Amino acid sequence: QVQLVESGGGLVRPGGSLRLSCAASGFAFSGYAMKWFRQAPGKGIEWVSGISASGSVVSYSDPVKGRWTLSRDNAKNTMHLQMTSLDPEDTAVYFCARGGTEWDISRPVYDYRGQGTQVTVSP
Repeated sequence: QVQLVESGGGLVRPGGSLRLSCAASGFAFSGYAMKWFRQAPGKGIEWVSGISASGSVVSYSDPVKGRWTLSRDNAKNTMHLQMTSLDPEDTAVYFCARGGTEWDISRPVYDYRGQGTQVTVSP
């Protein structure tokens, strides 16, 4: 069965960095776009970033553009989100999700998701 497992969350000070990882199994990872979403306390789910199946195309939401970098390693069935210049507004549960096709990188939908990892940015 499809499994997506996030890791790398934690508590960090404003301006700090974290690297989130998503380990995928149970499907042909290299055939699907992958995405990151987040949900802050009391708010809805927000699309953060997405990467095409080959990794050739990456897209970011405006709040994180220029601060974060998304990559994937199809040989290892993993995806990584390097987050820098973190701000308290970035505090949320972050989860990875599978896109519907190899190019579905920015639609705010998914068919499978992980349970998420908590990122807290606080002094």
